[in-house]
Amino acid sequence: MRQAEKVLLVGIFNGRGGRAAAEESLDELASLTRTAGGEVVASILQERRRTDPATFIGKGKAEEITNICRERDIDLIVFDDDLSPAQARNLEKITDCRVIDRSQLILDIFALGARTSIAKAQVELAQIEYTLPRLKRMWEHLSRTGGGIGTRGPGETQLEVDRRRIRRRMFTLKKVLEKVERDRAVRTARRKQFTQVSLVGYTNSGKSTLFNQLTQANVPTGDRLFETLDATTRILRLPMKERVLLSDTVGFIRKIPHHLVASFHATLECVIEADLIIHIADLSHRDYEEQIATVRSVLREIGAGGKPELLVLNKVDMVADEVSLKVALRNHESAILVSALYGWGIDAVKERLLGFVLDRKQEVRLMLPPEDGKLLAYLHRFGTVLRRELINGKLQVVAKLERRYLGPLAPYLQRAGVAEGERS
Repeated sequence: MRQAEKVLLVGIFNGRGGRAAAEESLDELASLTRTAGGEVVASILQERRRTDPATFIGKGKAEEITNICRERDIDLIVFDDDLSPAQARNLEKITDCRVIDRSQLILDIFALGARTSIAKAQVELAQIEYTLPRLKRMWEHLSRTGGGIGTRGPGETQLEVDRRRIRRRMFTLKKVLEKVERDRAVRTARRKQFTQVSLVGYTNSGKSTLFNQLTQANVPTGDRLFETLDATTRILRLPMKERVLLSDTVGFIRKIPHHLVASFHATLECVIEADLIIHIADLSHRDYEEQIATVRSVLREIGAGGKPELLVLNKVDMVADEVSLKVALRNHESAILVSALYGWGIDAVKERLLGFVLDRKQEVRLMLPPEDGKLLAYLHRFGTVLRRELINGKLQVVAKLERRYLGPLAPYLQRAGVAEGERS
């Protein structure tokens, strides 16, 4: 079995209350490192007003890190913020250790967790877009000293070859993902008959556990960041014979790489197309309010901000303090308290979903030819039949359905106000 790499974590903050947030971010970086298979040996948090353009943390702090790496036999240094290619290169020279940043670590975790061909293509594209501007440092050992005309060495020749290959691969991956999105658009059009609901939340908030409780699916769950990478969709049956399409998606995280969000557009499309978003938050986490804000920020970034949202506060079984529960409900009056692990509050979630579906529908009264089974089948497919009876040889039906499905039924609507409103 391969021995875990010994890792040093490095973060910075700029004072004025920023230490607490930086410590929380560094704790999260430690969880990410463990998810990737590393062993966190030490961490450093530095206060700086501005980053150093050459080494990010300054030469003095870089030398301090070098001593720690030698004393603790560190294999890898992980920075909590993005480094420029030059900063990473300079830090590796000073410390004589491999240096990566938060984005590269997240990409590594995504590569480990990608199971389907789509997820693998999305991760590879994000990795290529991250790696391309950093290729030069990978070939420095082949370059000649000096510069200018007549001094170009084999390293630079190989660098250009690699760049061409990578750009060709990037073009191929983008074409593959564009086809995936076109195919998904066709499937999305077929799904329009259902109300579409997406589960979103901070990573490790219990989305997949709640998804399994609601749909009896078997999506992998675990106490790991980014346990779910591929979107999974199931039909959720509600009371009154209502049904919705429920999708489980990748968890969000603070400081998520922008190119990763762009690459995962195909996976996040179900969130963008959703009629309702169920936002799951881990109530037992000490900083759940900031996690809620982070998720909403990412939703705005992908174009899903402003959608109807149902906030579900999960893991109440891990909150012993009743005062904390009352404060959470006071701050989020419409939220639902649940324990996805034990199934507490699942019925309340279904009731709220049913209310959302029914609120989207309006009640109509129709007089249908009793021999026309197609119209009745249409009603059952797209709406909810509340009652029906035979009157003077015609079938009177009272049903609820969304406005967009009333077109074929307009000639049979009984209330003139409704019929005229729908024809206009």
